[in-house]
Amino acid sequence: MNGVLRRALLGAPVLALPAVARAQPAWPDRPVRWINPGPAGGAGDVLSRLVADRVSARIGQPVVVENRPGAGTNIGMTAVARSAPDGYTVGLASIASNAANRWLYANMPFDAEKDFAAVGLIALVPNIVVVPPQNPPRTLQDFIAWAKALGRPLNFGSVGIGSSQHLAAAQFGRITGIEIIHAPYNQAGQMNTDLIEGRLDVLFQSISAVAAMAQGGRMRPIAVSGPDRVPAFPDLPTMREQGVDVTTTGWFGLVTPAGVPEPILARLDEVLAACLDEPALRDRIGAGGSIPRVMRRADFARFMSEESERVGAIIRATGARLQ
Repeated sequence: MNGVLRRALLGAPVLALPAVARAQPAWPDRPVRWINPGPAGGAGDVLSRLVADRVSARIGQPVVVENRPGAGTNIGMTAVARSAPDGYTVGLASIASNAANRWLYANMPFDAEKDFAAVGLIALVPNIVVVPPQNPPRTLQDFIAWAKALGRPLNFGSVGIGSSQHLAAAQFGRITGIEIIHAPYNQAGQMNTDLIEGRLDVLFQSISAVAAMAQGGRMRPIAVSGPDRVPAFPDLPTMREQGVDVTTTGWFGLVTPAGVPEPILARLDEVLAACLDEPALRDRIGAGGSIPRVMRRADFARFMSEESERVGAIIRATGARLQ
């Protein structure tokens, strides 16, 4: 090589070779965390464990349910909203977290519409009105007459302000003119025990949380607060059938933090819908008093927005407000 050519080659700029993109591992390549923002033993806990088990079987990775109760579901759902948007954290949305709380709390730690991505509805959860078995009422009208003659306010419990149990009881009090005092619980089991032992007068409880106890005679069912009778208690009339137009129904669905990549959201949507189409899972959900319901991503996002407006009207009518 002559000197001129050699100096030209040495002085030429070095051309960068195209970077070789590193292949991203396919989702999922490790366990997925499923946050239930409600108490252990509650309807959300029961549904979470049933569905998470089937999701795990379909994606080939463990789906670990983590209960994070408190502040009317705000603690658990804040953890979901602030998690990395990588598909490894999902959360159980509800009528409280993604519909009611924005109207109840003056300072919300998350925006229910902007901070989550919808995956799909899981189930509708009608409430059942139950009373201690030692108390005389056997129908809703019996209970109303008994309550008005009691000479004191009624005591009722729920898993938190803004829950479907709380909203149903608030509607009941407003419609009947009966004063009713709310006691929020972090543990559904303790709430159920307090009713059975007479420390509470009534629960508007999720059917899945009390079905076995009600069917076994440890508490007395007197009405269903949803719009229709339910398979778990086919002979039990609704509140509307008994003259009190309370139709509040709880629901649960799956969300992720906002920003999860579209392919992962699409896969979660497909997997959840496939799980809810399994007859065995549908039977297990239905046996507990919930109603399995497939609703895909776009429809579920619209459903949550509509529920928020509907529930907001109820809350404004009751005047409830929290800091």
